[in-house]
This record gives sequence, C-alpha cells and structure tokens, in this order.
Amino acid sequence: MPEFTLLAFSSAVEALRMANAAIGYDVYTWKVVAPQGDEVQSSCGVQIHCDSSVAALRRSVNASIRDSTIIVCGGLNIQIHSDRATESWLRECKQSGCMIGSLCTGAYILGQAKLLGERRCVIHWENAASFGEQFHDASVRAALFEIDNGIATCAGGMAAFDMMLYLIQQEHGEEIVAAICERAIVDRIRNPGDRQRSILTSHVNRQNQVVTTLIERMQESLTDPIPVKDILSGIGLTRRQVERIFQQELHISPAKYYMKLRLERARLLLHQTNTPIVDIAMASGFSSASHFSKAYRDFYGHSPHRARKGAGIRKNEPDGFTPSRRKGTP
Repeated sequence: MPEFTLLAFSSAVEALRMANAAIGYDVYTWKVVAPQGDEVQSSCGVQIHCDSSVAALRRSVNASIRDSTIIVCGGLNIQIHSDRATESWLRECKQSGCMIGSLCTGAYILGQAKLLGERRCVIHWENAASFGEQFHDASVRAALFEIDNGIATCAGGMAAFDMMLYLIQQEHGEEIVAAICERAIVDRIRNPGDRQRSILTSHVNRQNQVVTTLIERMQESLTDPIPVKDILSGIGLTRRQVERIFQQELHISPAKYYMKLRLERARLLLHQTNTPIVDIAMASGFSSASHFSKAYRDFYGHSPHRARKGAGIRKNEPDGFTPSRRKGTP
C-alpha cells in the first residue's frame, strides 16, 4: 500500500531470499503488487518498482493462485489508502484458498475486507487503539505476530522477519531457519507472543519483574480502569514498597503511570480517528469529557480539541514520557 513501511517489506522479502539460499534452489518466488501498479512510494520516500497492479492480477486469476500467500504491507495513513478493488481481490484470494497475511498496519486492509472476523490478529502498537475501536469483532493482540485460521498478521518492523521465519520453519524445519539466522546475523526467532513494546530497558531483576507485571495489568484495563490497590493485589509487596520500586525504575508513582497510559491511548485515538472526544474519553476510561480534558491538558499542556486540530503542536514531539518538558506532569 502507498506509504508502506520499508523495513517491514524488506524484512519479509529478505527472509524468503535467504531461505532460497539456505535450501539451495528457489523454493520461494514473489511479486510486488500495488493497487495502481507501476511504482509505489514507501513512508521514507524510497520507491519500489511493482510487477503488477491489483486490477491486472484480478484479470489473470487462475488455479495457481491457490498455492500463493498474499501479504498486505501497510504503513502510514493506512485509512486513506484502502480501496474496494483491493478489498474485493483479497476476498477472492481467500475464497480461492490462499493464505492471507499483513505487515505493520496492513491488518487494517484485512479488516476493511471483512477477513478478520473474530480471529486473533496483530497490528502495530501505535494503531492498535484506533483499530480496536473500528473493528470490534477482531481479537487484537499486543504480540509480534499471530496466525489464526489462514490469516497471518504481524506488527511490522523486524517482527515481519520473525513471522516469515516462523512460516518457513513450518515448511522446511529448524535447520533451514538456523541457516537463515546465521546469514542475517540474528540469534533466534522471537516467539509470536513476545511483546511489541519493551516496558523497561534496564536489566531484568526482581523489582523490574514486579513493575513489568503491574504495567501489563494496567495495559489490559485502559478502557475500564480498576483501582490501583486491585492492580497491586497478589504481588506480595506492600503498596509503599511498590511505590518505591516505581520511583526507582520510572520516577513516577503507579497511579500516575496508569494515568499516563490512558492518556497516551487517548492521544492516539485523537490523532488517528474522527471519533467524538466524549467517546474517546469513555474509551480511555474517563467518566466525563470534562474530566478527560482536564487530565489531558495537565499532562500534555494543551486540550484534546487543540491536539486534534494540531494547532501549535510540535510535529516531532515524541510519544514517550518526558517529565521535564511538560508543565503539570510528574
């Protein structure tokens, strides 16, 4: 798709190329297809030559397509790049027995094509909130990749390499995948269920494991927040001990970190959807739009309305937590 992520695309194709090299002959071949054909530009500006357009492939569909896997590579602004012809073609391919997959935000196109249903699926974490709000039936996971009933989806980036190696391993075994890893200078395939986002970057010890567990509980309850005391239950530490660990590791209290996660979710929904602000407030666990607006302003320094309009907001401002830059943040 236009504005596709080059890293995800190249990671997937290179896995196939190195599989051929490891096996000794061309087991895999591939074609690059775009809705309009010709060339398609990636999100970083690099253009890729296409072998065909969707329309041309639809005209030449034959029985051999049953042996194919169709993988949609998405990237930026995926909502504006979907089109009915592509969605119809994907449905036709699925009905013909093809395996269907996606990289990065490509799962959005599969959702639009009504191919996900209640299947487990994955999309890049930045788009997970808006994706979940639009495709209620899909079971969105925070994993690197998922394969469910003929549909393979992954988070993009290097996770594309992991998913492709997993599929190659199913067909050709661990020895071939080990040879690919040697060529790619990687030590292993990450597990499908590994997290997309690393919660902590410091070395793992008992305290960090406590923080990781608590943050996972917070992330699982952003739309329906639970009291912090309930989040801390079963940890085996007092609230004061947990408060001290959070301060040591993240320089913030558990309650404020929980609020930060909810506001980050709201910010993504504001930027990626046209959902009314009152609905975004509810989807982020706030009881009213006024409560949400005050919390958002205290944290980001501007209102949700201003965030949506983009007035006076630095485009390069990171999503991460930078306590020294925003008035009112801890």
